[in-house]
Amino acid sequence: MIPDQRRERLLTELRGAGVLSVRELVELLGVSHMTVRRDIATLEAEGRVSSVPGGVRSVERLHSEPTYRAKVSVRPQEKRAIAREAVRLIGDDQVVYLDAGTTIGQVATLLWGHTRLTVVTNDLTTAVLLSDHPGLELYHLGGRVDRGNRSTVGERTARAVRELNIDVALISSSSWDDVRGSTTPVEAKVPVKQAAMASAERSYLVSGSDKFGAVSTFRVAGLADFDAVVTDSGLPAGAAARLREQGVTVRAAEPDGTALPG
Repeated sequence: MIPDQRRERLLTELRGAGVLSVRELVELLGVSHMTVRRDIATLEAEGRVSSVPGGVRSVERLHSEPTYRAKVSVRPQEKRAIAREAVRLIGDDQVVYLDAGTTIGQVATLLWGHTRLTVVTNDLTTAVLLSDHPGLELYHLGGRVDRGNRSTVGERTARAVRELNIDVALISSSSWDDVRGSTTPVEAKVPVKQAAMASAERSYLVSGSDKFGAVSTFRVAGLADFDAVVTDSGLPAGAAARLREQGVTVRAAEPDGTALPG
C-alpha cells in the first residue's frame, strides 16, 4: 500500500476499535513501528486522530454537551486540581470572569480566601454559590438561559461582557485539541466566550484532559490565543509537548493540586 492507502486503512481500523496500540497497528498493517508512528504523527497533524501513551485513538466529534447534572459528579478530583491551579492566576482587587461549567464552578468554591474581587459570570450555579461571599462584588450576565447547562448564552450575554474591563477570564471548553483549538457544539456559547477573551487582559482555557482530542462544530479560539491552558496531569506527554512547540503554555495539575512544571 502507498502511504495514503495505509493511513486510510489505519483510520478504518480505528473507527471500529476506537483505540488501538502501536503494536496492534503494526500487525494489522504489516509495517514497522517507525512507519506506524510516522502515520500517526501525520494523521494527528491533520486533526484526524489523537495519540495516547503507546497508541492512538480516533478523534471524537461532539454533537451535544452533557447537562450540568450529568457533568457535576464526573472526575471530581481532577476538577478540583484544575481549580486549585486556576485560582493561583487570580489576585485580589481584580475583575474576574468565570465561564459556565462544572470545572470552573470548582474555582468559585475556592475564592473565599480572596477579598476585594469583582466576579462576573454567566453561570447560574456559580452566581448562587458566590451570592453569600462578603468579600466580592458579583455580576451575573443576563440573556437567554440554557437550562441544561445552567448558564446564559447568546448575543445579549456577549454584549454585556463587552461593556466590561476584565483582568482575568477563565474560559471552559467541552472539546479542544492542538489543531482546531477550543470548540463547542453550542453556537450560542461562542460569542460569549469570545467577548470575554476580547475584554480580558489575560484569558485562560480551563478544561480537563479528558476533553482533549474531541472536536465540535463551532470554533471559539486557537489554543495560542490563550495565555495558558490549565488542565490536569492526564494530558498525554506527546500532546503537551506538541502544544509547547506551538508556543502554548500548559499548566497541568496533579489530583492533589500540585502543579507540574509548565
